Amino acid sequence: MSVVSSVNVTVPATTANLGPGFDCIGAALTLYNEFRFTVLDAEIITAAVRISVTGTESERVDTSTENLVYQAFRAFYQHLGQTPPPVEIEIKLGVPLARGLGSSATAIVGGLVGANQLAGEPLDQVALMNLAIAMEGHPDNVVPALLGGCRLAATGLTTESWQICELGWHPNLVPVVAIPDFELSTSAARSVLPTEYSRADAIFNIAHLGLLLRGLETGCEDWLKAALQDRIHQPYRKALIPGYDHVRSAAVAAGAYEMVISGAGPTLLALVDASQAAIVEEAMVSAWKNQGMTAKVRSLSLDTQGATVTHPA
Repeated sequence: MSVVSSVNVTVPATTANLGPGFDCIGAALTLYNEFRFTVLDAEIITAAVRISVTGTESERVDTSTENLVYQAFRAFYQHLGQTPPPVEIEIKLGVPLARGLGSSATAIVGGLVGANQLAGEPLDQVALMNLAIAMEGHPDNVVPALLGGCRLAATGLTTESWQICELGWHPNLVPVVAIPDFELSTSAARSVLPTEYSRADAIFNIAHLGLLLRGLETGCEDWLKAALQDRIHQPYRKALIPGYDHVRSAAVAAGAYEMVISGAGPTLLALVDASQAAIVEEAMVSAWKNQGMTAKVRSLSLDTQGATVTHPA
């Protein structure tokens, strides 16, 4: 394929874990970050990168070479054994930062896909996915951000290979996200987790993960209500999210199958039948307001496209 000088990459937000699917299940959502990459004339531009950012919390994004999008862009060329060209990166943010919706995954995937396009697509989708997983450290966000849909990731016969399974998602199943106006870093959320678990808790999660796969596919109410229970991360992380129990009770009372922590949090995600989505939205807004906090609550859909590429006219 011929090399292009400018490309637009759109990457969806993701929600990871979905209760018992800790570090192995993720789903792409209809909320997006957009990136435009333009190669600059090396004879005129001496800087490695020029970055501009607009949109949600844009003032908080690093515009130096430490920017995660550029780090991924540079890592792509390093993987090829090449020097990256000077590049202008224009970022339009629609995914809030440090809220458990995969903002870092969008940056990694965006940087890798953009670099691959500018280089003439020397890497296939699997190679890009492996680079993204290596950068992120786990697959649950970057895989659906790249591929779309709801995905289960497991290591293959070697720890360097991955088996990716697309999961069924019933068309009536709506993810309602409640994004509070405070942050929770992934490192802080991981620091509260135990280093060991009992056999009973391991068996509990294995059983509920299996049930979750069938529940997502069929939309069965009873299966989903049970399947979204977890003993690996949520009992420990919910203490870091003020009002968690209050919001969960309100969501379930309004008709949600169950509520889970999205990724590392603090965003909370309720899975609901489409007919109950608006009622659950209102209940979650009110519940957090009663706790003295504000949250943006919205019904989303499953994104099935993943990272998409367009070329400027």
